[in-house]
Amino acid sequence: MLGFSWGGGFAQQLAFQNPRRCRRLVLVSTATGSLMVPATPRVLLRMSTARRHRDPAHARRIAGDIYGGALRNRPELAEELSQVYARPVSPRGYLYQLAAGAGWTSLPFLPLIRQPTLILAGDDDPIIPLVNAKIMAALLPYIRHSGSG
Repeated sequence: MLGFSWGGGFAQQLAFQNPRRCRRLVLVSTATGSLMVPATPRVLLRMSTARRHRDPAHARRIAGDIYGGALRNRPELAEELSQVYARPVSPRGYLYQLAAGAGWTSLPFLPLIRQPTLILAGDDDPIIPLVNAKIMAALLPYIRHSGSG
């Protein structure tokens, strides 16, 4: 099972609840949910508004702050991101995502996950600071770690 970002939360939950359906786990740019080391307040503020999904110009302006990397110096690369969000975001779906972020954590059950796990993380991820990967690596019993920093 491979999980990226929020998909990593789903992958952790599935590996814990249904170990027979998941032989190995790959967690990419993800964390432990509500009990994690958060992004900076500036990044959290920019992430918390649905405007980034509705206003392509705004999404391009803040892409470097949120996603880091090459988008900081080349905001034109964010054009593809704004096209992905060209469809209107469901207000109810957006609120469900915010509620899930506030109410789910994998911290209590990470030591119980028995699948061999690979964690991929980077040191230039404004949303998920690298320390979260290190916390998961310390709690997961069968770990392979790859990342910078």
